[in-house]
Amino acid sequence: MTRLATLLLTAVLLAPPAVAQEPEDESRSLMERGAELFLRGLLDELDPALRELEDLAQEMEPALRSFGEEMGPALRDLMGQVKDWSNYHPPEMLPNGDIIIRRKQTEEAPLPRPLPGLPRPPAGTEIEL
Repeated sequence: MTRLATLLLTAVLLAPPAVAQEPEDESRSLMERGAELFLRGLLDELDPALRELEDLAQEMEPALRSFGEEMGPALRDLMGQVKDWSNYHPPEMLPNGDIIIRRKQTEEAPLPRPLPGLPRPPAGTEIEL
């Protein structure tokens, strides 16, 4: 996030001087000059927002690093336990603050993908394992 904000801020700060240094060329069309004025105005409008975004990214960086360090191992373990996320409903937050992830019922769960090279059984055929 910090890289994106820095990149955008750099582009904004470097673009107006480069455009301002170009000499007025009479051969440029009215459309080109209009587009240049439009983009210059757009960059001027975006400049304060991009500066705020960079400040916000700098404030959030320590918290995001801490979150990654603390929750990374737990999330890695969870990803190893759940093979197919399409078998689960989106997470829900209960009134007491607990977060649960419900497994979809059998009829809601998607059918497993067939193995390549094996024929698929006819529709309605139940297979017992």
